[in-house]
Order: sequence, then C-alpha cells, then structure tokens
Amino acid sequence: MNDCFTMPHQCNCGVTHNDAELGVQYNLYQKIDVENIECLNEFEEATGATVFKPWENRLDRNKYVESDMDNELLFNIPFTGNIKLKGLIIIGGEDDLHPNKVKLYKNRPHMTFDDVATEPEQEFELCVDTMGVHEYSLKVVKFSSVHHLSLYFTGTERTDKIKLYYIGLKGEWTPSHHHGVTICTYELRPQMSDHPKGHNEDINRTVS
Repeated sequence: MNDCFTMPHQCNCGVTHNDAELGVQYNLYQKIDVENIECLNEFEEATGATVFKPWENRLDRNKYVESDMDNELLFNIPFTGNIKLKGLIIIGGEDDLHPNKVKLYKNRPHMTFDDVATEPEQEFELCVDTMGVHEYSLKVVKFSSVHHLSLYFTGTERTDKIKLYYIGLKGEWTPSHHHGVTICTYELRPQMSDHPKGHNEDINRTVS
C-alpha cells in the first residue's frame, strides 16, 4: 500500500492528521447523482463533477475544475437518497488558486449566485491541504436529512480564479422513501348485488 494512505500528514492549519481510516469514511461520492450535478462558473463544461473522486484518486491532478470569469464556484449536488452529512475535505489549487472560504446550503436545489447572499447552514475558512487529510466537521443537527447540498467557494480579493482538485464528503446514506398514491372508489348508493341472496328476496316480497 502507498505510504500516503497510512502516514500522518500536516496541512497549514498546524495540525498533524492521520488518514488511515479516512478512505473508508469518505465514500459518499458513490451516493451523488453525478449526471445532475451543476457547477456554475466552471471554465470548462462538466469539469465540476470530476472533483468527486474515490479517496484513492484524490491526489490525481489530471482532473480538476477551475473558475471562469472570477474567483467563485457554486456546486449544486443532488444525492440519490437522504444523507446525514458529517465531514468535508477540500483539496484546492496551488498558491493563489486555492479557495479561501466555502459556504454550505442544505436542500436548496438549483441555487444561483443571486442566492448565495442568504444565510448558509455553515461556512468555513479553508486551509491549504495538499494531501486531503484536513477534515471540516459539520453540525450534524443541521445536516441530518440532506437530499441536496450546495457548496459556494470563493477566493481572496487578490485572486482572479480558483481551482479545486477534490471534494470529499463523509456521512451516512439512507434510501429515499416514495409513498404511492392509494386510489379508492366509493359507491354513492348500494347495489342489489351487494346484499345476500336471502335479503334480496325479503326486499322483493315487501315491495310486491
């Protein structure tokens, strides 16, 4: 096994992290509806979805997303079920291409840049983490039933663009429950065929 998966690493937050178990935990990329991911302001179309990779491919620098016009990226991420989201890992670009902040929004599909001024569920100042081992712990009480997640990344004022190589998500997945519609037909008046044969004969004798 490659040593990078088992050895402790340090990011610029000053903390040494041991990533031995992270590979097992960061597997929610499998529960993303990848075909319906939206990434706004990506320089190259459809590159936003490529940063949701298997843990063992997180250091692959061949697949990434870079912003187009300025230093912001907005992801709309639908899941295939309900998520209890617990952790986030970010590998950003080198030097000034690294995002400075991320805001997280729960269950707000198809967000645009006009919507990001609203209060997020949580936000983080991002540290430079080239190995992808620094976890940002989420407030589980706010992310206990997530079927859609929006991530809004921004750079510092001195940056013109930002780049992302990897977005890792940790949590628990449960399937969505779809309740069928029950159709009931009610009769407005009773039919003779609904009554027992003997009862029908009594009715006929009474009428005659």
